Amino acid sequence: MKLVSVLDPSSAGVLSLLERADTDVLFLADPRVAVEPGPRMFERMAQVVRESGAGWVYSDSVDQPRIDYQPGSIRDTFDFGPVVAVCVKAAREAGTVAGLRWGGLYDLRLRLSERTAVVRIPEPLYSAAPIDTRSSGEAQFDYVDPRHRDYQVEMETVATDHLRRTGALLPPAFAPVPPAAGEFPVRASVVIPVRNRERTILDAVGSALSQKTRFPFNVVVVDNHSTDGTGERLRGVGDPRLVRLVPGRRDLGIGGCWNEAISSPRCGRYAVQLDSDDLYPNDLVLERIVEELERGPYAMVIGSYSMVDFSLRPIPPGLVDHREWTRENGRNNALRVNGLGAPRAFDTSVLRGVGFPNVSYGEDYAVALRISRDYEVGRIAESVYLCRRWEGNSDSSLPPETRNRYDAYKDWLRTVEIAARKRAGKPGA
Repeated sequence: MKLVSVLDPSSAGVLSLLERADTDVLFLADPRVAVEPGPRMFERMAQVVRESGAGWVYSDSVDQPRIDYQPGSIRDTFDFGPVVAVCVKAAREAGTVAGLRWGGLYDLRLRLSERTAVVRIPEPLYSAAPIDTRSSGEAQFDYVDPRHRDYQVEMETVATDHLRRTGALLPPAFAPVPPAAGEFPVRASVVIPVRNRERTILDAVGSALSQKTRFPFNVVVVDNHSTDGTGERLRGVGDPRLVRLVPGRRDLGIGGCWNEAISSPRCGRYAVQLDSDDLYPNDLVLERIVEELERGPYAMVIGSYSMVDFSLRPIPPGLVDHREWTRENGRNNALRVNGLGAPRAFDTSVLRGVGFPNVSYGEDYAVALRISRDYEVGRIAESVYLCRRWEGNSDSSLPPETRNRYDAYKDWLRTVEIAARKRAGKPGA
């Protein structure tokens, strides 16, 4: 048995490999990585292919555990490692669409997942250097890099076809946003969950309170039992529009803090996100966001943001505007990518009916997927948010085990959402 380096990931290249294969199991390798097979790597992977009936098999490597594949693991960035084993018979039957320049393997994998299992072997079967040595904070924006636009469009097409074949594709038909439920004390609330951000919280609060609007608003800060000087700084703010909430519980993540804010009688008709270490770039942002929410009307609006350092100097990738989102296919392509943008703003009545999961990573993605299943999501293309990258960011440099946990959780969110969308398309479900 031998490893075949995949130099041509096009559909033509993949089909050529399958046509020339003279064994029942084909081993594919990433040509960028030097792989040192462990004892019986080939035998073990081939054994699992044959005995499990899997179409696609991958494994852990030394010092690099991976995560299990789920129905929601449809992102093209899923980390299989540099070695996979493919059942040749199943792959030939699954095929791949012609004309793909980069997505041949991605398309094959999705097609195989519809027919057979995709199986992880939780054993370190080989040694290899990491493919991408950048930090998690650097790598997470690849899919919005304009230099990769043609690639992303092709990957979106492949993912969309997969959703269509599996009955999870949603057409561009949206439910109307229901009228507001109950009375609200102000038109909008800027919601800031915070824990131990004494260095940045007053910048965020000041940015929110400086907004100029034609309607009343407040700033709801959910202080999640900070143990540094955050609470003292907040108590020193004399503006009556600042609402400081301290949860009665001590087991809340960011999502739980959001639930505290939106369930409060002080919360406004609309709830607008601001993280405790970020800023609005000017004093017209809140007016602009509420205007967009009401223009739809939309149940949710997502803006665009600019990446800056702690001193507010621009850093790559600069403007993150998620232009891959379209009205026709945005909520379907949302199942392929790992994020949808910021700031996020909501119709509070709709949001109260959905709620946030009580976690501190992916809580916003979960809500966006759920809302977009029913309602149209509005977008703002210009920058209305400054996302500050600094050593205090929770996702600036994640260890592999944390990154795996976060990726597995988002895959699970997609798994649940795909199942719900399939049910929504079946009469009587």
